[in-house]
Amino acid sequence: MFSRVLRSFLSPEDLTLAETNELLDIALELKRNPLRYDLAGKTLASVYFNPSLRTRTSFDVAMYQLGGATTTLNVGDNTWNLEYRDDVVMDGACAEHIREAARVISRYAQAIAVRAFPKYTEKWEDNRQEPIHKGFVRESSVPIINLESSLHHPCQGLADILTIREKIGKPAKEPIVISWGWHVNPLPMAVTNSVLLEVAKAGMEVRLAHPEGWELDQDIMASARSLATSAGGSVKVYNELDAALPGARAIYFKSWGSIINSGAPDVERGAALAHQRHWQLTLDHMKRMDRGLFMHCLPVRRGVEVMADVLDSPYSAVIDQAENRLHVQKALLLAMLLPPRPDPSSPNYNI
Repeated sequence: MFSRVLRSFLSPEDLTLAETNELLDIALELKRNPLRYDLAGKTLASVYFNPSLRTRTSFDVAMYQLGGATTTLNVGDNTWNLEYRDDVVMDGACAEHIREAARVISRYAQAIAVRAFPKYTEKWEDNRQEPIHKGFVRESSVPIINLESSLHHPCQGLADILTIREKIGKPAKEPIVISWGWHVNPLPMAVTNSVLLEVAKAGMEVRLAHPEGWELDQDIMASARSLATSAGGSVKVYNELDAALPGARAIYFKSWGSIINSGAPDVERGAALAHQRHWQLTLDHMKRMDRGLFMHCLPVRRGVEVMADVLDSPYSAVIDQAENRLHVQKALLLAMLLPPRPDPSSPNYNI
């Protein structure tokens, strides 16, 4: 089905541009013909440290439509609180360690999907280490899928680049704005990072807009610029939204927390946000673009990041993005859980 064995999917950088396009082609075929039974008898174990609507539902439906099954573990709810730190005495709230949990789940399921992203109550250098996902990768004997972490939400990124491909055609060289938006809370930057890497990989002209103080992780920016250069695209940063809009074909509007304020007291983080309330997307912004497409991963607070008339307008692709989560994740599951397709040049191809 897929050209190689995909061991785990943690970041958009786990796939080359060619492999991404291959996976998107499979997703489009699955969108046309949704019911298959390739994964009959196989199980996906989904481990959630955080709430979910689209991720949970789309993966459950994906496995069902492929003939497989899911089992969902909500950490601290229908399963034990899990400890992920090494060399700790577990005399607190956690009854089980990832070391045992990941190994046991690996005996039951053919893949494990993990959702664990932090709040901005700890320093960024601690958050960006992603110890929970790394722990599952280290201890599991089956593939791991990242359902969102501190740094990445790669399944969302795949759905987004598929939506761009469907809506505006071949994305290379097309200008896209990825913009910060005001929010009442500091949100994870995983979606922004993954979208940035995907559109850079596709060779788009990326315009990253945010106020000073809301810069993305330096390693992510370096990777995005490298991917863009390789694909003939570019990444440029703007500190004013209006300057980034002219001629853009799409805008991805998404709030994320400030790295420099990560770990600061709530009152300090709140004060920093209060000064940026004008970073809200309106219909007037959309009209300044070139047939602009509005994108957002959802959930979205109407009237906070984005005005309701934008969400309800013909510009909006948010429901299409959400639907495409299902199709790209089905393609991903097949790539992970089916043997790779034979190489026609192999002497054993017809055996």
